[in-house]
Amino acid sequence: MKIKVLLVDDHALFRDGMRYVLQQIGTDVEILDTGNFAEAVQLATINSDLDLALLDLNMPDSEGVASLQLFHQRFPSIPLVVISGSEQRDDIEDVMNLGAMGFISKMLPSKVMLSALQIVMNGGIYVPPQLLMQAVSRMDAGIPLADKRSQRASKFGLTPRQLEVLQNLSEGLSNKDIAQKMDLAEGTIKIHVAAIYQALHVSARVDAVSTARRFGFIADADSDTGKNKAI
Repeated sequence: MKIKVLLVDDHALFRDGMRYVLQQIGTDVEILDTGNFAEAVQLATINSDLDLALLDLNMPDSEGVASLQLFHQRFPSIPLVVISGSEQRDDIEDVMNLGAMGFISKMLPSKVMLSALQIVMNGGIYVPPQLLMQAVSRMDAGIPLADKRSQRASKFGLTPRQLEVLQNLSEGLSNKDIAQKMDLAEGTIKIHVAAIYQALHVSARVDAVSTARRFGFIADADSDTGKNKAI
């Protein structure tokens, strides 16, 4: 299957390295690259069949998060992944909240970058584990462990809020629906889902729910309320 990718970064050397990584995704990968944001918008406009866009967070003609938000609003159907030399948790939360499917640090080895891109291409979400934990710790600060399920889940590194997200996943709710129900930003839910996948060593929500039920983190499909909570 042919894959068309837009690569945007103002450093030619980094673009050359990313070309090598992208070519490992498949045998037929077309890469459009540019070193500035204005041309990235032009390329996306005339290439409506893009399968993925990789944009640097900070470029000379870009306004950072604001420009990324503009790009996503103009091309909402193109999966957007942010590549950055920053390892600040605020940057992760900002880009995930604006609609990005992933945040890739430029410090990552090429094999990890490839794995991250494959996760996104398969419809998943990627955030580097070390940055993910920073963001999650901040989001869940001050939330107590309340019951046995939470205590079991905590042994796997899951927080009470992630447990709540898991329960909502088991009810078949989308990230957007969960965000509305929990009164959180959709990007925040994405980060929690990515953390859940990492903690449970899964790559899909169905597997996450199945694993959580098996270990008793969340209610069974047929709960005592009589409602079917299966996905």
